[in-house]
Amino acid sequence: MPPTLPPRARILVVSLRRIGDVLLTTPLIRSLRRAWPDARIETLVFAGSEDIVSGNPDIDSVIAMPERPSQLETLRLLAHLWKRYDLAISTQTGDRPTFYAFMAGRRRAGLIPAEAGLSRTLKRLALQRGVPADPKAHRVELMLRIADALGITRVPQTVAPAGDIAEAPVERYAVIHATPMFQYKQWTQSGWRALAHGLNARGLAVIAVGGPGAEERRFLDALWRDMATVRQLPWAQTAALIAKARVYVGADTAATHLAAATGCPTVALYGPTDPRIWGPWPVGGLAEPWQASDRIQNRGNVWLVQNPLPCLPCTLEGCERHIDSRSICLEELSAEQVLRAVDQALA
Repeated sequence: MPPTLPPRARILVVSLRRIGDVLLTTPLIRSLRRAWPDARIETLVFAGSEDIVSGNPDIDSVIAMPERPSQLETLRLLAHLWKRYDLAISTQTGDRPTFYAFMAGRRRAGLIPAEAGLSRTLKRLALQRGVPADPKAHRVELMLRIADALGITRVPQTVAPAGDIAEAPVERYAVIHATPMFQYKQWTQSGWRALAHGLNARGLAVIAVGGPGAEERRFLDALWRDMATVRQLPWAQTAALIAKARVYVGADTAATHLAAATGCPTVALYGPTDPRIWGPWPVGGLAEPWQASDRIQNRGNVWLVQNPLPCLPCTLEGCERHIDSRSICLEELSAEQVLRAVDQALA
């Protein structure tokens, strides 16, 4: 049974992770909005990730905190949050998000560790409706299990920020995101260029999107060499650009999760990451879970491409176990295989 909340209740969702992780909390937020349409829903996120939800129509306000706040910043935040909310939800099992939910909410729910121990016991006490974090479940499925624990209807829809593009691009175009945050998720430069050639041959202009940094812009300009138009846009405008594309192709990044949420035919290139947990969430949800590995998998508007070596998915930071590592599974992924997935998506 859902908790009894007052009219125009205040609800806080705590998500202190990276941009893509924050985006994957939006099915829970939409479930909350449908259950309590008159509530004021706010989110607490790390500074730098607020733009991925700031244009979300289900969210009334976003609170951004430093990833490493000073003692004074922490005290100010706690004073702002203290029992201000009728319901506070932690979307992680960590100490910090659980603590903030405990301090903020008169009623509390969220994820707790799956394994028995002191941490699980304390967090079960802190959160009246605790959901064990199944390590094999997809991240969105875990968010929807929180909805189950609250007794509200699941809405398995990832929600992109609402925005528009200032100028209309060409009629037929593809969007590419070739710059993941970490090297071990990166495909080869020769692969990206061969992909762009293949998209041009299919009558599509290529627009490459990236983050706002000058260094990333220099990398993209050098990579594409007049083969693509480079655009650096806020997340809401990026979502609007992708939504009108014929196809999107990207690495294991927040932009790829965003593309899947817009409904654009999305081709996702995955290496060490386990898609059963972190695969893109298609429009309408996952009727059938992603497999651990295959050459091309299709679920809804998403085509997931892998080079299924025996070690895949290792879930490690590349072959050398650090974020700047190479990943052989991606180095050996052929452009021909990616273009086969593109053709399926275009069809």
